[in-house]
This record gives sequence, structure tokens and C-alpha cells, in this order.
Amino acid sequence: MMNNIKYYIGLVLAVAVLFTSCQEDDTSIGDIVTPTNVTISAEIVGVDADNPYGDGSGVVNFTSTADNEITYQFNFGDGKTDVAPSGEIEHRFTTTGINTYTVVVNAVGTGGVKSSTAMEVEVYSSFSDVEAEDFLSGELVGDSKTWYWAADIPLHVGLGPIEDDYGNGEFAYEAWWGSILAWDEEKYCMYSDEFVFTRTEEGLTFEQTAGLAFIPGAYGDEIGVTGDTCYDETVATTMYGVKTVSFLPSTSKAALEGSYNDEAYRGTAFEISDGGFMGWYVGASSYDIISVTENTLRVRIIQPGFGAWYQVFTSSKPVEGEVDFESEFNDLVWSDEFDTDGAPDATNWTYDTGAGGWGNQELQTYTDDASNVIVEDGVLKITAIKDGDTYTSTRLKSQGLQSFKYGRVEAYAKLPASQGTWPAIWMLGSNFDTVGWPSCGEIDIMEQTGADKETSLGTFHWLDVSSSTNASYGETLAVSDMTSEFHLYTLEWSEEHLIILVDNVEVVTLTNSDDLPFYDKNFFMILNVAMGGSLGGDVDPDFTQDSMEIDYVRVYQ
Repeated sequence: MMNNIKYYIGLVLAVAVLFTSCQEDDTSIGDIVTPTNVTISAEIVGVDADNPYGDGSGVVNFTSTADNEITYQFNFGDGKTDVAPSGEIEHRFTTTGINTYTVVVNAVGTGGVKSSTAMEVEVYSSFSDVEAEDFLSGELVGDSKTWYWAADIPLHVGLGPIEDDYGNGEFAYEAWWGSILAWDEEKYCMYSDEFVFTRTEEGLTFEQTAGLAFIPGAYGDEIGVTGDTCYDETVATTMYGVKTVSFLPSTSKAALEGSYNDEAYRGTAFEISDGGFMGWYVGASSYDIISVTENTLRVRIIQPGFGAWYQVFTSSKPVEGEVDFESEFNDLVWSDEFDTDGAPDATNWTYDTGAGGWGNQELQTYTDDASNVIVEDGVLKITAIKDGDTYTSTRLKSQGLQSFKYGRVEAYAKLPASQGTWPAIWMLGSNFDTVGWPSCGEIDIMEQTGADKETSLGTFHWLDVSSSTNASYGETLAVSDMTSEFHLYTLEWSEEHLIILVDNVEVVTLTNSDDLPFYDKNFFMILNVAMGGSLGGDVDPDFTQDSMEIDYVRVYQ
């Protein structure tokens, strides 16, 4: 009781000073009335004879009343504060075990004058996720770990709806937008951010120790600044300083009912005190953990009234130019490692044979001869050979034997160096025989022109229904040693997008949709080396032969 008496004496003196100051400096606000008769009560959720400190959720409902108040400010005694104009507020205490907190409420009157009261609550919280804490900071008191934006992988930021459900779980993944490139130029200003989680005897702390805050356009409009750029602490005022981290069970619909890449959310959320956040400033501090490991943290944070942001962080500082693409497909469903010498495995491959070039004015005749296609020394070799005034080569395909819809398709290959050779690693829709091209769709994971041997082309083809002609979209990537070294050529294909990469560096991304043949059809693979034609161009007059070598082909789903 004596402590409370001392508190109120201090409060009266403070109010008197504030009252005098306001009267002297501003006579336009009317009468200043100090709130009186301030009360506070608490209802601990789940209290009964067997659970005197609550049901373990740590949730307490507070009610405060006063006369002549405008609003109420709560300090919950656990490092967190909040405002409740009605005087009613719910708060979750997250420190595990039975703990006592001193909760202070300020009733705020005109001119900002305050009257306060306090109470103690003893609350039981049983929720913990020690493994998540260990991943974030380390296991021992004093351990700390620094996290960074996973800038070296595509899709390290995305956006989706908060709660809306259109039947297939859009509320739990980046259904609206998720096309950020690795080292995205617009987001480059935030890639110097560093976030440090430290384990203390009381729990985890959080501190941003370097970098800026990125403010997306929608939140920039809300707070009156230009969005889609970075700001320092003069705008993102809660960015710096040591803050506490609280862990609690996830309550969002995404975590309770949704999934991300067919995996359930972890079920754990964490909240950073005092308005802290991990680099992306949207007025929120609570994160659903989608997944966390020693090296990767994937989270979801809600921008109130707008949408849910999806973000990926890494504990290994990315180095620009060193790209580690994080695929959503990790189960190997088919591969050919080309380990058995002789003809390619007949359970995986068959052939297109003959001349004509299929409309591309190519010069070669395709065969299944061993001189043109063979497995030896652990690689598949497709060799184009000059034969008098013409050329022979091979077009190998998995049509009718192996086909796929969605997944990660990889081919590890070294390409021919001769002018005029046109190697390709590509896919056609399995309905090619019935609907023809381009209706069936075409995915060119890798093409190399006859004149430029230091560029990889990634291209998509489909039918433009409005004009009944070929529609295509593609990009290129410079690769200096394609003909002397093996490189990884990859297609990442899902219902949402198709991404073509070389050595995990993005070449081109296409947004998938139900009006494209890539949305709901199987595709088969083709490996070939053409000569001349529309992309092969002029053949070196001294050409004799050259090969594309493929170490393996793998499909993950």
C-alpha cells in the first residue's frame, strides 16, 4: 500500500506541472480536466478451482474506468504497451510458467493530463517453442544469431490476402504477388539490413543493427511518404533499439487452416516489442512462423487493412553473384543419371527421326544411330556430324514414356562450341499429337544460338487465341563458359509461375494462369542439337562434328 501511496503523490505533482504548462502555452483547448476515480480490473482466462492462474494461454482481459477520461494507456509490465479508448483490452502474457506482472493504466484527459492506477496479476502461460527460439538465437544464454534478407533467392518477399478464401487456400501464400527477383533492384536498399536475436536469462531480444527500413507503396500512402523505397529511423521511428521477443501460438486463419507449399504452418508466432520489425515497415510487429531451420526463416506478417506479406530470411549472409535458389520442390520423382554405357534407356527415351527441321529451316537429319547419340563415361552425348553436304544429329524425347506437370526439372549440361550448332533442352505439351503446336505449349529451358555461344535463352510459347498465332515470352542470360564447363539448366514450374534458371540465376519468369497450356497439362522432355535454321544460322564451313553432353536429367515434385 505504501508503494501505491508514493506512486500517487508523484502522479499529482506531475499532473500539476503539466496543468500549469498547458495553461500558459495554449489557451485554445478549453478547460483541462484531470481524470478521477481510475479503476482497473482483470479477468484471467480459464481461471477455476483447478487452474487458479488461468488455462495456460496467458490471456487476460482488462477493464479500466475513470471519470473525465478520453482514452486509456496500458503498460502491461512485460515490456508491452497499448491504447484502448474504451478501457477494455485483451493481452497475452507469453513468458512460460507462473509469473507476476504489475499492470499500470493511465486515464488520459484533455490536454494530455493523466491519472493512473496499477494492479498485480499472476498468470500462467504454458506455450513455448524452444526449438524455434534455438534456431533464431542459439541454445545458450548469451548466444546470438544475425539474420539477413534472403536476397539471393527469388520470391523472398510476396503478398497475399489476409483472410479471404476462394476455395484453394489463397490466404496462406503469396497469391497476389510474389515475383521479386534475386537481388531485386527496387529492394536493393534493404539488403544491408542485419537483425540480431540474442538469448538472455529472461528470453530473446531483437535488435536491428544495420540497414534501413523498406516501406511498400501501400503503407507509404497510409503514412504520407513515397513508398517502395527505404527510409531511416526519422521515418521508421521504431526501427532501432533492443526489444523483447514474445512467442505465442499462432491464431491466424493461415496458420490454423492453410498450408504453404503443401506444408502446414509451424503454429508458432512471435511478436517484437515497442513496434520492432524485420526491415519491412507496415505498422505491425507480429509474425507467423511458416517454417524455421538453422539457416532459413520464412514468416508471414499482416499489414492491417491491406494484406499479408511473406518474407524469407537467412542466417548466412548472401553475397551478390552467389545465388542459392530455394526450390519449393524437393522430392525426386524421376531421373536419368546416364550411368549405363550404350544406347539411352528405352524406358525413358525415344526418338524423332528424319529431315525437314519442323518449320525452322534446319539442315540436319535426325537419327538414332550410336554415332549421333550414346551414353558413355557417365554422360549422354548428342553429336551433330557433317555427312557430305548435309548433317546428322539426334532428337531424343520422353514422349509417351515420361511426362510431368509441375515440379523442378534439371539438366546438367555442357554445350557445343561450333558456329551453326543449335542445342536445346526443352519440353512440349503431351497433347502435341492431338492439338499441334503452339496449342500444346512449349517450354525452352535452354537454347543456344549458332552465333552466340555465351548466352542462354529461356522462352515460353503458346497459342494466342485472339489471333490464332504463336505467342512467346523469353529472356536471355550471359554465361561465359557454356561450351567448356557443365552448367545447371532448371525449370521451376508451379500453378503460380514458371521460372527458368541457369546455375540458380533467374533467366525469365512467366506468371501461370488457367488460360495457358502450362496450367493443367503434362509435358514431356526433348534433348537435341540442330544445325543451322532460324537460331542456328550459318554453319562454320570447317565444321566436322560437335556434341552436347548431359550429365543427368532430374525431376523433383
